Amino acid sequence: MKVTYYGHSCFSVYANEKHILFDPFITPNELAKEVDVDSIKADYIFISHAHYDHILDVERIAKNTGAKVLGNFEIYNWLLKNGIENAHPINPGGQYDFDFGSVKCVIAQHSSSFIDGSYGDIACGFVLTTIDGNFYYSGDTALTLDMQLIPKFTTLDFAVFPIGDGLTMGVQEAVEASNLVGVTKILGVHYDTFGFIVMDHQKAEAGFKNAGLQLFLPKIGDTIDL
Repeated sequence: MKVTYYGHSCFSVYANEKHILFDPFITPNELAKEVDVDSIKADYIFISHAHYDHILDVERIAKNTGAKVLGNFEIYNWLLKNGIENAHPINPGGQYDFDFGSVKCVIAQHSSSFIDGSYGDIACGFVLTTIDGNFYYSGDTALTLDMQLIPKFTTLDFAVFPIGDGLTMGVQEAVEASNLVGVTKILGVHYDTFGFIVMDHQKAEAGFKNAGLQLFLPKIGDTIDL
């Protein structure tokens, strides 16, 4: 599958001829200033939780593309109130089939609130199954033993984990998470955007390599095959 990284936790996966975008936060990110947000293609947009650094560009991209936007029930209601009618609710434990394949929503151990401080409901991750491959995006999360349930339902080709530490997992926890879900290829996200999540790239890559895993840290705007 082709994966394009747009900075922070925003990335797109092209699977079964569909563009699937996650957690759009681009325009306020100085590191992503070369990305033209209006040129991004999206058939689906998944929102892991309500924090501004995962949701800020969703209205713009959804209205540009007509993408179907999925998030927990509070995010779903927020989308409708903000004029995004092509929205669909999904909460942990839920699974739906779409034209790209299927998605199962799983728990993420993290806080969640909208920029005005209102309740954002529970944070989520997503497991996608497609004819081109299967992957798990954990969303912002701490390491949790719930992850060991994922391989009982899906054989994964890769996973997307936050590795910037401080607010989410760091490298050590993400290595353990990789073992729990049974992957050797990991796309790292949620690092460098803010001063308190800046990380040493070489140290991070070595941490995964020493565990027999491969960490991918593409440049913002680059597309890689996973």
